[in-house]
Amino acid sequence: MSDLETFRVETRAWLEENCPPAMRQPVRSEDDACWGGRNAKFSSPDQKLWLDRMAARGWTVPDWPKEYGGGGLSPAEAKILRGEMARLGCRSPLQSFGIWMLGPALLKYGNEAQKQEHLPKIARGEIRWCQGYSEPNAGSDLASLATSAEDMGDHFLVNGQKIWTSYADKADWIFCLVRTDRSSKHNGISFVLFDMASPGVSTKPILLISGYSPFCETFFDNVKVLKENLVGELNKGWDVAKYLLGHEREMISGMGLGDTAKFLPETALKTVGRDEQGRLDEPVLRGRIALFEVRAAAFKAMAERFMDELKAGKAHPAQPSMMKYYGTELNKARHELIMAAGGSDALEWESEASKGGAAPRAWLRTKANSIEGGTSEVQLNIVAKRILDLPSA
Repeated sequence: MSDLETFRVETRAWLEENCPPAMRQPVRSEDDACWGGRNAKFSSPDQKLWLDRMAARGWTVPDWPKEYGGGGLSPAEAKILRGEMARLGCRSPLQSFGIWMLGPALLKYGNEAQKQEHLPKIARGEIRWCQGYSEPNAGSDLASLATSAEDMGDHFLVNGQKIWTSYADKADWIFCLVRTDRSSKHNGISFVLFDMASPGVSTKPILLISGYSPFCETFFDNVKVLKENLVGELNKGWDVAKYLLGHEREMISGMGLGDTAKFLPETALKTVGRDEQGRLDEPVLRGRIALFEVRAAAFKAMAERFMDELKAGKAHPAQPSMMKYYGTELNKARHELIMAAGGSDALEWESEASKGGAAPRAWLRTKANSIEGGTSEVQLNIVAKRILDLPSA
């Protein structure tokens, strides 16, 4: 038996023994996911048990180095782990912007002290992070940001505002773009980290059409940020920002891989029932679901290829934009189908039977998918220019 096959057998046995049955069910709502943090709220004892067991093996971040809390797995081993978790239906033990975005940036640009300080805490789910990028006047043109960081010798003094900061009101720390030189647009930006409990930091949730408030306005009023929390070089934060954006788009594209294998057909069957052959008794809807499943399977295969190329350092720099665009469109289509499959019952907004209108609220939330992390129009422009080599208009 090869080393990889031995690893597969051992991994499968460990997962079957250690993943609680409750953690083999899809995450059904925001409250059902594990985000960790100083004030972590667990939906059940099994959720915390699963996080602790996976973190102890470094498998919350299986391909990070062991010295930073990771599993030290090779790309091939990490792929086997993902496959075995999917086979058993194991949910991810930890949702984390620290894992998806900040961690890769720190591994590439952080100094050793920053890696030792922050990465193990991210891997164990001890600190919850948020992202300070967009501003009221700096969205798609992010480099026009105005939040300033004045050099005060041993620290910066940060003043300004961010907007659409996901879960800022729940985060412990923030990774933030600030302007440290006004003479240059792109070469005057720095990337800093600081505690959201710092004096001068305040947040205000933004109520969305879905009725939820996952985003916030975030305000900085003379916030002291130690120089040791500058990641990379002074005024070179745009390089870090671009690298991190690639990982953010990869993360957002993963929404296209959401679990619908059972949920979507089951929702439709409850509404329209089966025909004499046992099929969904609505041919048009049945055809739409089948087409969606084909597209989802193709995207899953492409995502696997992309991850292999990314880990091998062979992915096209613009490929995250392509994945982000298609993944978000697929996720929007998924929720359109869930609403269609649910019929008029899917419009119910507040009852216990509808779990507080989970379906329509989630559907409305997907409308932001084509904006966050770079608009679909921006992603298509990147694909046209950098992958297809089309001329500028």
